[in-house]
Amino acid sequence: MALDDRMPGWIVAESARLRVAVVDRDRDFLRLLVAHVRDLSWRLTVHPEPANASVLEVANPHVVLVDISVLGPRWEHWLTHQLAPLHNVGVIVCTPRSTVKQRIRGLRAGADDWITKPCSVEEVAARIDSVVRAHRERVGRNAAVPIYSVGLEIRPDLFDALVDGRPASLTRREFDVLLCLACAEGDVMSRERVYREVWGHATPTGDRALDTCIRKIRAKLRALAPERSYVHTHWGVGYRFGYERARERR
Repeated sequence: MALDDRMPGWIVAESARLRVAVVDRDRDFLRLLVAHVRDLSWRLTVHPEPANASVLEVANPHVVLVDISVLGPRWEHWLTHQLAPLHNVGVIVCTPRSTVKQRIRGLRAGADDWITKPCSVEEVAARIDSVVRAHRERVGRNAAVPIYSVGLEIRPDLFDALVDGRPASLTRREFDVLLCLACAEGDVMSRERVYREVWGHATPTGDRALDTCIRKIRAKLRALAPERSYVHTHWGVGYRFGYERARERR
């Protein structure tokens, strides 16, 4: 389907192997991307204005590709909160004139990858494919089998944790980190291993995204069960999952 100014979104390749929701209004970039994904038999739904999760999920995307210049100054809040309900959907920022600080903030907010325009649409497609593969592998490893630990139920089918039946309302990244630690069955996981399994890359120098994520997980679980502790720090090594009473925390 050709680009159409009358439509808020366009769909390309009805019989799609992969579905991508795009939040972008860069028409030159979009024309090139549309032409390329048509050859790949992907479905591309384009939103030239910021869209919330309920709008984006209509197309059931595997990946959301977003230009943060469309989102305005609250782009970080949009990544963190508007996309939170889209569980297991990859997020790639593709935007011009980004700084190192912006890229770090975007990755911390939940983006799986960051591409700076101008860029090749072939590279964009390759990055999309890579993010989708990583998400599928993670879902395949974790399946939908809940993990239980003294009042805590980690639910891959809900992408959340329940404390005494009450949802912790974890973000996608927080859930992935908690599940990663829980699957280690009490072993201490190094920071490097957690980064590779959850973020898909090595720990960036000086990055504190994992520490921030751990702090938020603890706060949300503690708000529901202040007498319990589930995530523990092993200084200089990494983190461990396991139930302890709060007074036993060191």
